[in-house]
Amino acid sequence: MKKYTITIEETVSDIFYLEANSLEEAKEKAIENYNNSVFVLEPGNLIETNILVENDKESSDWFEL
Repeated sequence: MKKYTITIEETVSDIFYLEANSLEEAKEKAIENYNNSVFVLEPGNLIETNILVENDKESSDWFEL
């Protein structure tokens, strides 16, 4: 039997609201809120799941579940 590495990538989304004076300020606040765990994506809405299967000699393309 061969040993394979399985990589699973999930894209999750959610919607958050904040007030700001400009788009740039909103972007900075969004990053700050995310980094400080104010905006948390759990459980969120699962958008897609992709998988990659590989070993040292062969690899699949990423495929969507």
